[in-house]
Amino acid sequence: MNKYFKRHIVIGAFYSVLLSLHPVVAEEMSLNPNLGNTPLEETKTFQDFGGKEGLVKIMDDFMVGLVNDPRTKPFFDNEKQTYIKAMLVEQMCELLNGGCRYPGRDMKSSHANMKVNRAAFNALVEQFQFAMDKNNVPFSSQNKLLAKLAPMYRDIETTTGVAEAPVELNKVK
Repeated sequence: MNKYFKRHIVIGAFYSVLLSLHPVVAEEMSLNPNLGNTPLEETKTFQDFGGKEGLVKIMDDFMVGLVNDPRTKPFFDNEKQTYIKAMLVEQMCELLNGGCRYPGRDMKSSHANMKVNRAAFNALVEQFQFAMDKNNVPFSSQNKLLAKLAPMYRDIETTTGVAEAPVELNKVK
């Protein structure tokens, strides 16, 4: 099975998890920055990502992909790249049981002023998978992290219309 076909299976599974969430559980999870997700109980997956150093490399590659992809560029080609990468490293490190504590905001308030549509969200997931592949993260470990991230989708996708980053993100540098 080629890796692009696997990606579509993963994205489909991602949406299946989302659709299975009970509304009451989803509401309770939205109060936590990581949507109520608890870290993985084991640390092997964190090691598969290369530890915190590996997560930094993955997020560096991820950001390059996001800026180069026209579907996500408006949201990431700005002066907040360093901060966003740092928050993503901490968030992934916490979810992977790497001993970190994500200090960022919840996904709903972080994305409230953005118009993220499904195409932009799917492009983000695709770029994340490319970055994980580039850094040799085993497919099974990628899936474990994506399953932890899946519930966040509902608070990130904020429009069914045209994707558009807020004006303050698109200021000239």
